[in-house]
Amino acid sequence: MDTSVALSEGRRRRRIHSAEFKAHIVAACCQPGVSSASVAMANGINANLVRRWVKEAEVGAEIEPGAAASEAKRVAPPTTPAPKFFPLPIPTPASPVAADIRIELQRGATSVTVTWPASAASECAAWMRELLR
Repeated sequence: MDTSVALSEGRRRRRIHSAEFKAHIVAACCQPGVSSASVAMANGINANLVRRWVKEAEVGAEIEPGAAASEAKRVAPPTTPAPKFFPLPIPTPASPVAADIRIELQRGATSVTVTWPASAASECAAWMRELLR
């Protein structure tokens, strides 16, 4: 495990991690049921750094093998045809829409049914707010 820290003139510098160490961390994150945060904590590194390494490894897997580093070309993700729009007719209700609001309240053995005209829905809402206060 190579996690060397370059120190110069008493200032803390960025740590340099080997490619093998990064590969080990990425492989550990790919295990089922293992979070990248737990792998980061176990290895004393920041979870954001681990997530970046995993993302870079995923992008690196898309690079064509055998291509030189200077001329590496990313493989385009497979294209899927765009979903097409299919207009569907809106069905008309078989029965007329209810013209009333019906509220049933039950507490213990007591039951109350309130019928309110749908045209006065805002007044019904105000009444319900007052009732439930």
